[in-house]
Amino acid sequence: MRQPLLRPLARLALAVAFIGVLAGCATPAADRSMESSEPGSSIPAPPDLGSAGLTEADGYVAPGVWLTLDDDVPAITNLEDDLRAALDAAALSARERGVEFSFTNGWRSAAYQQYLFDRAVEEYGSEEEASRWVKRADESRHVTGGAVDVATSDAMDWLNRFGAEFGLCQIYANELWHFEHVPGVDAESGCPAQLTDSSAG
Repeated sequence: MRQPLLRPLARLALAVAFIGVLAGCATPAADRSMESSEPGSSIPAPPDLGSAGLTEADGYVAPGVWLTLDDDVPAITNLEDDLRAALDAAALSARERGVEFSFTNGWRSAAYQQYLFDRAVEEYGSEEEASRWVKRADESRHVTGGAVDVATSDAMDWLNRFGAEFGLCQIYANELWHFEHVPGVDAESGCPAQLTDSSAG
């Protein structure tokens, strides 16, 4: 008598498991790519610094951690005033449309930025190729607090559509996540043409 009951329950369990698998597959690519730093991936994963000696005071953000503008950490608090004001205004507008801002990186110390460049040289095999993805410390807007790396694809998309209203622009065509405040930009003028990659300017 219990056999007929077990079969429907087993089928239900299988269905629930299958739905769970589908849900996992449907997770937005931006949310799944946190652990990827391959060229062209949606979001750069912060490296595991291991014994590099860099800390939160350098703007380091641990892998898998996303920051908000409310976080009291150097990666956020050391952002340039103009960028911070633009992000605050844009975040408020985006929230009204159901989009929340979060970030994988913001301000970085010169030591952290140089570490990232040196690591990129090791990964890509040359300074020339590395410079397409990471700037040297003396060239990076992250070091001045003038750039953020956005964490999610919906926020990147929102900023590409509406960011110019706040002077916020994607700078490099190969870095969907990297945004800076560009003085003089507004909704009417729009953002300047994107550079191919960070080696272009």
